[in-house]
Amino acid sequence: MSGHANSLKAILIALGANFAIFLSKLAAALITGSGAMLAEAVHSLADCGNQGLLLFGMRQADHPPSDEYPLGWGRALYFWSFLVAILLFSVGGMFSIYEGVHKLGHPEPLKWPWLAVGVLGFGFVAESISMRGCMNEVNKVREGRSLWRWFHETRSSELLVVFGEDLAALLGLAVALVAVVATMITGNHLYDAVGTIVIGVLLVVVAIAIAYEVKALLIGQGVEPNRREAMIAFINARPEVDVVLNLITLQMGPDVMVAVKARMSPAPSQAALIEGINGVERAMKAQFPDIRWSFFEPDIAD
Repeated sequence: MSGHANSLKAILIALGANFAIFLSKLAAALITGSGAMLAEAVHSLADCGNQGLLLFGMRQADHPPSDEYPLGWGRALYFWSFLVAILLFSVGGMFSIYEGVHKLGHPEPLKWPWLAVGVLGFGFVAESISMRGCMNEVNKVREGRSLWRWFHETRSSELLVVFGEDLAALLGLAVALVAVVATMITGNHLYDAVGTIVIGVLLVVVAIAIAYEVKALLIGQGVEPNRREAMIAFINARPEVDVVLNLITLQMGPDVMVAVKARMSPAPSQAALIEGINGVERAMKAQFPDIRWSFFEPDIAD
């Protein structure tokens, strides 16, 4: 489970890299007239705005519980992550596709093409630094899982979004570089237009993948499967518990709610039973620090 500290570091690195890349791409797009370069500039600007929304979401998620929001604001982070996916789809992807289609019908000659190549090279280096920072945080929490499995199972929506954006940015930069070089070599502006469309399609695909995963968190996913199994095993190992009958979890941003139904070991009195339950809850929260709310029901059957 990724903590706020891991995600915050990845977001700040990505924000700094994307803002520097945006400025360089915009200058190059205005000078060269490259549609692919303009699409990449808009993509980087959208990424800056997206990371600002993620930072706002993380801050909002830290609001304390209240009578109106008894389980806190943790899931607000999922709303902002979902909004980022929508913006990536619309501002990044759809604009790039529109710009590419426009260039097909109204081609413009490239000016200072080597400047575009240099800016794309700079962008690739800066984005690689951002991706490396993100991967460092991802590797801390994916526990040997493949990136695809981590992407599907993670409950850290903000880290998922940064990873998706960085991956799309690196691939988009590669496409833009190929498009600009091909246009330079052949003099055919079709390559620039097609490259712009490919970048747009790439952003749309990544945005849909992010939105699909965040949608599950918005609906109300539990903790990651391996973490749930670890919780069940931990509770079953407690001497106060005979067997766990059911365990329900709900991921609330950085926090977790847990509801346990268990058959308890024989206790000499009601007071001893209550103390046993309290002891299990204390131990469970110590073992899994992200558990903020726990509800424990002793029973003989599920």
